Amino acid sequence: MDRFVGILRDSKSWAGITLVILVIGIGWIGISAVPAYSTTGGLIPSPKEGFLTPDFTLETLDGGEITLSELRGQPVILNLWASWCPPCRAEMPALQRVYEANRERGLEILAVNMTSQDSQSSAKNFVDQNGLTFTIPLDRLGLVSNIYQSRALPSTFFVDRQGVIQKVVIGGPMSKVLIESLVEMLLSEGE
Repeated sequence: MDRFVGILRDSKSWAGITLVILVIGIGWIGISAVPAYSTTGGLIPSPKEGFLTPDFTLETLDGGEITLSELRGQPVILNLWASWCPPCRAEMPALQRVYEANRERGLEILAVNMTSQDSQSSAKNFVDQNGLTFTIPLDRLGLVSNIYQSRALPSTFFVDRQGVIQKVVIGGPMSKVLIESLVEMLLSEGE
């Protein structure tokens, strides 16, 4: 017991014990570290600014089909919405006006209806009532909702010509001025 008390009082012994613990700790961190690609499958955990948009192919409201990656070379507003969502409904007229003003400059809008949480007939009624002319993909199985980790509606991704997300806006409604300024940023990058 006296020997143990002697070690506790000796500062050189404490320094040695601390060093041993530190080396073991660093070794443990090195051995147990998990690379990010093994937890996310090599993908980013959720779409973020500065990263490529996750690709998808969906049927559209008019019976066609759209693949996001086929729009590379064009700036894209990717908007996730539902017809029952008041902020979604409120921002759609502004999206339509901005689309009409900029589609000849190459702007594309994909307003992905969360049909897994909505109904196709409700979406169609809303689109018809508001005279929306941009593309309306239907997310019947929640695929886009899952890969874009939608936590709130609306969720809007402003995507540049290379398919990189430049701005993410969660919630709404977005004002026409905000949409116009972000679209101008996207359009001016390629001109």
